Amino acid sequence: MSRNDRLARQWKIIQSMLSCQSGKTAAELAAELESNLRTVYRDLEALQAAGFPICTQRADGKTLWSLLDTVKKNIPVPFSLTELMALYFSRDLLKALHDTVFQDSLESLFQKIRSTLPPQSVAFLHNLQQTIQVTQKQYKEYALSRATIDKINEAALAKRSVSIVYFAMSRRKQTRRQVDPYRVWYFNGTFYLVGYCHLRKEIRVFALDRIQRLAMTDNEFTVPDDFDVEDMFSASFGVFKGPPEKVAIRFAPAVAGYIQERIWHPSQHLEQQDDGSLMFQAEVAVNQELVLWILSWGAAAEVLEPQSLRESLLAEARGMLARYVRANG
Repeated sequence: MSRNDRLARQWKIIQSMLSCQSGKTAAELAAELESNLRTVYRDLEALQAAGFPICTQRADGKTLWSLLDTVKKNIPVPFSLTELMALYFSRDLLKALHDTVFQDSLESLFQKIRSTLPPQSVAFLHNLQQTIQVTQKQYKEYALSRATIDKINEAALAKRSVSIVYFAMSRRKQTRRQVDPYRVWYFNGTFYLVGYCHLRKEIRVFALDRIQRLAMTDNEFTVPDDFDVEDMFSASFGVFKGPPEKVAIRFAPAVAGYIQERIWHPSQHLEQQDDGSLMFQAEVAVNQELVLWILSWGAAAEVLEPQSLRESLLAEARGMLARYVRANG
Protein backbone atom coordinates (compact mmCIF):
# COMPACT_ATOMS: atom_id res chain seq x y z
CA MET A 1 0.00 0.00 0.00
CA SER A 2 1.52 3.35 -1.01
CA ARG A 3 2.05 6.21 1.42
CA ASN A 4 -0.29 8.33 -0.67
CA ASP A 5 -3.12 5.78 -0.31
CA ARG A 6 -2.58 5.58 3.43
CA LEU A 7 -2.75 9.36 3.91
CA ALA A 8 -5.82 9.65 1.69
CA ARG A 9 -7.54 6.92 3.74
CA GLN A 10 -6.65 8.66 7.01
CA TRP A 11 -8.00 11.94 5.62
CA LYS A 12 -11.31 10.21 4.94
CA ILE A 13 -11.36 8.80 8.47
CA ILE A 14 -10.99 12.32 9.90
CA GLN A 15 -13.78 13.61 7.64
CA SER A 16 -16.06 10.74 8.66
CA MET A 17 -15.55 11.27 12.39
CA LEU A 18 -16.05 15.03 12.08
CA SER A 19 -19.36 14.49 10.29
CA CYS A 20 -20.77 12.31 13.04
CA GLN A 21 -21.38 13.69 16.52
CA SER A 22 -21.79 10.29 18.17
CA GLY A 23 -18.74 8.65 16.56
CA LYS A 24 -18.21 5.64 14.31
CA THR A 25 -17.30 2.06 14.96
CA ALA A 26 -14.17 0.71 13.31
CA ALA A 27 -16.38 -1.64 11.29
CA GLU A 28 -18.43 1.30 9.99
CA LEU A 29 -15.26 3.17 9.00
CA ALA A 30 -13.95 0.06 7.25
CA ALA A 31 -17.20 -0.27 5.28
CA GLU A 32 -17.11 3.39 4.24
CA LEU A 33 -13.51 3.12 3.12
CA GLU A 34 -13.97 -0.30 1.54
CA SER A 35 -10.98 -1.42 3.58
CA ASN A 36 -10.33 -4.23 6.05
CA LEU A 37 -10.78 -3.79 9.78
CA ARG A 38 -7.12 -4.33 10.67
CA THR A 39 -6.06 -1.53 8.32
CA VAL A 40 -8.57 0.88 9.89
CA TYR A 41 -7.28 0.08 13.40
CA ARG A 42 -3.73 0.80 12.22
CA ASP A 43 -4.87 4.13 10.72
CA LEU A 44 -6.65 5.13 13.93
CA GLU A 45 -3.55 4.32 15.97
CA ALA A 46 -1.38 6.30 13.54
CA LEU A 47 -3.66 9.34 13.81
CA GLN A 48 -3.57 9.13 17.60
CA ALA A 49 0.22 8.89 17.51
CA ALA A 50 0.29 11.98 15.26
CA GLY A 51 -1.52 13.93 17.97
CA PHE A 52 -5.12 13.91 16.81
CA PRO A 53 -7.40 13.87 19.90
CA ILE A 54 -9.21 10.68 18.94
CA CYS A 55 -11.13 9.07 21.76
CA THR A 56 -13.30 5.98 22.22
CA GLN A 57 -16.50 5.42 24.12
CA ARG A 58 -18.84 2.49 24.65
CA ALA A 59 -22.47 2.75 23.50
CA ASP A 60 -24.96 -0.09 23.04
CA GLY A 61 -22.18 -2.61 23.40
CA LYS A 62 -20.10 -1.02 20.62
CA THR A 63 -16.83 0.92 20.70
CA LEU A 64 -17.24 4.28 18.96
CA TRP A 65 -14.30 6.32 17.67
CA SER A 66 -14.60 10.11 17.49
CA LEU A 67 -12.68 13.37 17.63
CA LEU A 68 -12.93 15.41 20.81
CA ASP A 69 -15.44 18.25 20.62
CA THR A 70 -12.65 20.78 21.19
CA VAL A 71 -11.38 20.09 17.69
CA LYS A 72 -14.85 20.46 16.19
CA LYS A 73 -15.90 23.60 18.02
CA ASN A 74 -12.76 25.71 18.45
CA ILE A 75 -12.57 26.83 14.82
CA PRO A 76 -13.65 30.53 14.82
CA VAL A 77 -14.82 30.59 11.19
CA PRO A 78 -17.81 28.94 9.47
CA PHE A 79 -15.71 26.10 8.01
CA SER A 80 -15.09 22.59 9.14
CA LEU A 81 -11.61 21.38 9.99
CA THR A 82 -11.29 19.40 6.77
CA GLU A 83 -12.59 22.35 4.70
CA LEU A 84 -9.88 24.57 6.20
CA MET A 85 -7.25 21.92 5.57
CA ALA A 86 -8.40 21.53 1.95
CA LEU A 87 -8.33 25.31 1.44
CA TYR A 88 -4.83 25.55 2.87
CA PHE A 89 -3.73 22.61 0.74
CA SER A 90 -4.93 24.42 -2.42
CA ARG A 91 -2.30 27.15 -2.06
CA ASP A 92 -0.02 25.44 -4.60
CA LEU A 93 -2.77 25.66 -7.20
CA LEU A 94 -2.63 29.46 -6.94
CA LYS A 95 1.08 29.97 -7.51
CA ALA A 96 0.29 31.49 -10.91
CA LEU A 97 -0.99 34.57 -9.03
CA HIS A 98 2.53 35.29 -7.79
CA ASP A 99 3.45 39.00 -7.62
CA THR A 100 -0.16 40.18 -7.66
CA VAL A 101 -2.29 41.75 -4.94
CA PHE A 102 -4.38 38.57 -5.03
CA GLN A 103 -1.38 36.47 -4.06
CA ASP A 104 -0.63 38.77 -1.10
CA SER A 105 -4.20 38.46 0.17
CA LEU A 106 -4.27 34.71 -0.34
CA GLU A 107 -0.98 34.27 1.49
CA SER A 108 -2.39 36.28 4.40
CA LEU A 109 -5.48 34.04 4.36
CA PHE A 110 -3.36 30.89 4.34
CA GLN A 111 -1.34 32.11 7.32
CA LYS A 112 -4.56 32.76 9.24
CA ILE A 113 -5.78 29.27 8.36
CA ARG A 114 -2.50 27.80 9.51
CA SER A 115 -2.79 29.59 12.87
CA THR A 116 -6.39 28.35 13.20
CA LEU A 117 -5.70 24.69 12.51
CA PRO A 118 -4.77 22.47 15.46
CA PRO A 119 -1.02 21.58 15.46
CA GLN A 120 -1.71 17.94 14.67
CA SER A 121 -3.76 18.98 11.61
CA VAL A 122 -0.91 21.15 10.33
CA ALA A 123 1.53 18.27 10.74
CA PHE A 124 -0.84 15.86 8.98
CA LEU A 125 -1.36 18.36 6.16
CA HIS A 126 2.40 18.77 5.76
CA ASN A 127 2.73 15.01 5.31
CA LEU A 128 -0.11 15.01 2.80
CA GLN A 129 1.52 17.78 0.79
CA GLN A 130 4.61 15.63 0.34
CA THR A 131 2.59 13.30 -1.90
CA ILE A 132 1.16 15.84 -4.36
CA GLN A 133 3.13 18.53 -6.20
CA VAL A 134 1.49 21.27 -8.29
CA THR A 135 3.77 23.02 -10.79
CA GLN A 136 3.02 25.63 -13.43
CA LYS A 137 5.98 26.33 -15.68
CA GLN A 138 4.37 28.80 -18.07
CA TYR A 139 3.07 31.97 -16.46
CA LYS A 140 3.53 35.72 -16.64
CA GLU A 141 5.42 37.88 -14.19
CA TYR A 142 2.98 40.43 -12.79
CA ALA A 143 5.29 42.29 -10.39
CA LEU A 144 5.41 45.30 -12.72
CA SER A 145 1.64 45.23 -13.29
CA ARG A 146 0.51 45.31 -9.67
CA ALA A 147 -0.52 48.97 -9.85
CA THR A 148 -2.43 48.37 -13.09
CA ILE A 149 -4.37 45.44 -11.61
CA ASP A 150 -5.20 47.48 -8.51
CA LYS A 151 -6.45 50.45 -10.54
CA ILE A 152 -8.50 48.30 -12.91
CA ASN A 153 -10.17 46.60 -9.96
CA GLU A 154 -10.89 49.96 -8.37
CA ALA A 155 -12.39 51.31 -11.60
CA ALA A 156 -14.50 48.18 -12.15
CA LEU A 157 -15.91 48.40 -8.63
CA ALA A 158 -16.61 52.14 -8.97
CA LYS A 159 -18.10 51.68 -12.48
CA ARG A 160 -15.77 54.33 -13.88
CA SER A 161 -14.22 54.33 -17.36
CA VAL A 162 -10.46 54.20 -17.73
CA SER A 163 -8.19 55.88 -20.25
CA ILE A 164 -5.42 53.56 -21.38
CA VAL A 165 -2.47 53.41 -23.74
CA TYR A 166 -2.47 49.85 -25.03
CA PHE A 167 0.19 47.97 -26.96
CA ALA A 168 -1.44 45.64 -29.49
CA MET A 169 0.87 42.68 -30.08
CA SER A 170 -0.66 41.81 -33.46
CA ARG A 171 -0.09 45.27 -34.95
CA ARG A 172 2.99 46.11 -32.90
CA LYS A 173 1.71 49.59 -32.13
CA GLN A 174 0.23 51.68 -29.33
CA THR A 175 -3.27 53.12 -29.28
CA ARG A 176 -5.04 55.37 -26.79
CA ARG A 177 -8.49 54.19 -25.78
CA GLN A 178 -11.28 54.75 -23.30
CA VAL A 179 -12.62 51.50 -21.89
CA ASP A 180 -15.46 50.63 -19.53
CA PRO A 181 -13.96 47.84 -17.37
CA TYR A 182 -16.69 45.20 -17.05
CA ARG A 183 -14.56 42.37 -15.71
CA VAL A 184 -11.02 41.42 -14.74
CA TRP A 185 -10.66 37.95 -16.23
CA TYR A 186 -7.93 35.46 -15.34
CA PHE A 187 -7.52 32.85 -18.07
CA ASN A 188 -4.69 30.40 -18.73
CA GLY A 189 -2.13 32.31 -16.67
CA THR A 190 -2.98 35.78 -17.97
CA PHE A 191 -5.02 38.64 -16.54
CA TYR A 192 -7.34 40.34 -19.02
CA LEU A 193 -9.55 43.40 -18.95
CA VAL A 194 -12.89 42.70 -20.61
CA GLY A 195 -14.84 45.86 -21.34
CA TYR A 196 -16.48 48.18 -23.80
CA CYS A 197 -13.92 49.94 -26.01
CA HIS A 198 -15.17 53.40 -27.06
CA LEU A 199 -12.63 53.46 -29.91
CA ARG A 200 -13.85 50.22 -31.53
CA LYS A 201 -17.48 50.59 -30.32
CA GLU A 202 -17.63 47.02 -29.04
CA ILE A 203 -16.59 44.80 -26.17
CA ARG A 204 -12.90 44.01 -26.40
CA VAL A 205 -10.30 42.03 -24.43
CA PHE A 206 -7.03 43.61 -23.27
CA ALA A 207 -4.08 41.82 -21.66
CA LEU A 208 -3.38 43.77 -18.48
CA ASP A 209 0.39 43.53 -18.80
CA ARG A 210 0.19 45.31 -22.19
CA ILE A 211 -1.55 48.36 -20.72
CA GLN A 212 1.30 50.85 -20.65
CA ARG A 213 -0.50 53.83 -19.13
CA LEU A 214 -3.75 53.97 -17.21
CA ALA A 215 -5.92 56.65 -15.60
CA MET A 216 -9.40 56.50 -14.13
CA THR A 217 -11.84 59.02 -15.58
CA ASP A 218 -14.94 60.66 -14.12
CA ASN A 219 -17.18 58.97 -16.70
CA GLU A 220 -19.53 56.42 -15.17
CA PHE A 221 -20.88 53.35 -16.95
CA THR A 222 -23.35 50.53 -16.40
CA VAL A 223 -22.61 46.89 -17.17
CA PRO A 224 -25.32 45.51 -19.48
CA ASP A 225 -27.65 43.06 -17.76
CA ASP A 226 -27.01 40.40 -20.40
CA PHE A 227 -23.20 40.60 -20.19
CA ASP A 228 -21.64 37.21 -19.40
CA VAL A 229 -17.96 36.44 -19.91
CA GLU A 230 -18.46 32.69 -20.23
CA ASP A 231 -21.19 33.14 -22.82
CA MET A 232 -19.14 35.73 -24.69
CA PHE A 233 -16.27 33.29 -25.22
CA SER A 234 -18.31 30.11 -25.53
CA ALA A 235 -17.27 29.62 -29.17
CA SER A 236 -13.65 30.60 -28.62
CA PHE A 237 -10.76 28.20 -28.30
CA GLY A 238 -9.09 30.77 -26.08
CA VAL A 239 -9.52 34.53 -25.72
CA PHE A 240 -10.02 35.51 -29.36
CA LYS A 241 -13.63 35.79 -30.41
CA GLY A 242 -15.20 34.85 -33.72
CA PRO A 243 -18.24 33.18 -35.23
CA PRO A 244 -18.34 29.43 -34.59
CA GLU A 245 -17.63 27.08 -37.48
CA LYS A 246 -17.71 23.32 -37.73
CA VAL A 247 -14.16 22.05 -37.41
CA ALA A 248 -13.11 18.46 -38.13
CA ILE A 249 -9.61 17.19 -37.37
CA ARG A 250 -8.25 13.65 -37.67
CA PHE A 251 -5.61 12.76 -35.06
CA ALA A 252 -3.22 9.89 -35.68
CA PRO A 253 -3.34 6.81 -33.43
CA ALA A 254 -0.11 7.87 -31.71
CA VAL A 255 -1.78 10.94 -30.16
CA ALA A 256 -5.43 9.87 -30.09
CA GLY A 257 -5.22 8.88 -26.44
CA TYR A 258 -3.90 12.30 -25.43
CA ILE A 259 -6.77 14.05 -27.21
CA GLN A 260 -9.31 11.81 -25.49
CA GLU A 261 -7.95 12.68 -22.05
CA ARG A 262 -9.13 16.29 -22.06
CA ILE A 263 -12.09 18.52 -22.74
CA TRP A 264 -10.59 20.94 -25.25
CA HIS A 265 -13.89 22.69 -25.98
CA PRO A 266 -17.43 22.26 -24.61
CA SER A 267 -18.81 21.50 -28.06
CA GLN A 268 -16.28 18.79 -28.94
CA HIS A 269 -17.36 15.39 -30.23
CA LEU A 270 -14.83 12.56 -30.41
CA GLU A 271 -15.21 9.45 -32.54
CA GLN A 272 -12.76 6.57 -32.54
CA GLN A 273 -11.88 5.29 -36.01
CA ASP A 274 -11.27 1.68 -37.03
CA ASP A 275 -7.58 2.35 -37.75
CA GLY A 276 -7.01 3.76 -34.23
CA SER A 277 -7.12 7.38 -35.27
CA LEU A 278 -9.54 9.82 -33.65
CA MET A 279 -11.99 12.23 -35.29
CA PHE A 280 -12.32 15.53 -33.41
CA GLN A 281 -15.28 17.74 -34.25
CA ALA A 282 -16.35 21.01 -32.61
CA GLU A 283 -18.13 24.29 -33.26
CA VAL A 284 -15.39 26.84 -32.61
CA ALA A 285 -14.06 30.19 -33.77
CA VAL A 286 -11.42 29.67 -36.45
CA ASN A 287 -8.48 31.92 -35.63
CA GLN A 288 -4.77 31.92 -34.81
CA GLU A 289 -5.30 30.29 -31.40
CA LEU A 290 -6.89 27.26 -33.03
CA VAL A 291 -4.17 27.15 -35.71
CA LEU A 292 -1.40 27.16 -33.09
CA TRP A 293 -3.11 24.37 -31.14
CA ILE A 294 -3.35 22.20 -34.24
CA LEU A 295 0.27 22.93 -35.15
CA SER A 296 1.35 21.82 -31.67
CA TRP A 297 0.40 18.26 -32.69
CA GLY A 298 2.60 18.38 -35.78
CA ALA A 299 2.02 15.81 -38.51
CA ALA A 300 -0.26 13.82 -36.17
CA ALA A 301 -3.13 16.25 -36.85
CA GLU A 302 -4.88 16.70 -40.20
CA VAL A 303 -7.61 19.31 -40.67
CA LEU A 304 -10.48 18.01 -42.79
CA GLU A 305 -12.77 21.02 -42.57
CA PRO A 306 -13.37 23.86 -43.01
CA GLN A 307 -11.35 24.27 -46.17
CA SER A 308 -10.18 27.75 -45.11
CA LEU A 309 -8.58 26.31 -41.98
CA ARG A 310 -7.00 23.49 -43.97
CA GLU A 311 -5.49 26.07 -46.32
CA SER A 312 -4.18 28.10 -43.40
CA LEU A 313 -2.41 25.03 -42.00
CA LEU A 314 -1.06 24.24 -45.47
CA ALA A 315 0.36 27.76 -45.77
CA GLU A 316 1.97 27.44 -42.33
CA ALA A 317 3.48 24.07 -43.25
CA ARG A 318 4.87 25.44 -46.52
CA GLY A 319 6.32 28.43 -44.70
CA MET A 320 8.00 26.19 -42.12
CA LEU A 321 9.38 23.92 -44.84
CA ALA A 322 10.78 26.86 -46.80
CA ARG A 323 12.44 28.28 -43.70
CA TYR A 324 14.13 25.01 -42.79
CA VAL A 325 15.20 24.34 -46.39
CA ARG A 326 16.83 27.79 -46.55
CA ALA A 327 18.51 27.24 -43.19
CA ASN A 328 19.96 23.90 -44.30
CA GLY A 329 20.74 24.96 -47.86
